[in-house]
Amino acid sequence: MYAGVYAEEDSVTNDEIKALLDYHYWARDRMLAALDALTSEQFTQPIESSFKSIRDTAVHIMGAEAVWYSRWRGNPQAMLTTEGFRDVASLRSAWRELESGVRAFFEGLGADEIETRIEYKSLKGEPHSSSFRQMLQHVVNHATYHRGQVTTMLRQIGVKVPESTDLIAFYRMQEKTQAAVPGRTA
Repeated sequence: MYAGVYAEEDSVTNDEIKALLDYHYWARDRMLAALDALTSEQFTQPIESSFKSIRDTAVHIMGAEAVWYSRWRGNPQAMLTTEGFRDVASLRSAWRELESGVRAFFEGLGADEIETRIEYKSLKGEPHSSSFRQMLQHVVNHATYHRGQVTTMLRQIGVKVPESTDLIAFYRMQEKTQAAVPGRTA
């Protein structure tokens, strides 16, 4: 049975953290590119899912990331509301700003700090403690789950879905990119 505990020597490296962030934002960009094809009505129309529209689901993904980022910085905030995001462009702009902060935060952590645990409260007020590694892995996994919902919602309204956002597709794309660079081997 999986105990969910990493030994100190099993800690992730800074390169692995960067790769995880690169994957996360690459997949986000693929999802947002698919959402660019939506009309404003399609973006906000009610669809049966965990959240009431494609917009609400996409904002939830970004909003959850913003909540975790605020916890990491010691300044917890409430979940974002959807009202400020009338279109995909406004969502993309806010998310890219958040991305800059998240990347800077993790670049500022030393290799030994990634396993640092912090105490925080859930949105329900329940106390918890997790390492930065665990919280980042959760953010990426949570986004993957809800991107799948967005894909299903797009299918339900007959709109072209994003290109694959699978982690293996990201790795394959990276290998092709590296192989195309003169003097590098994949």
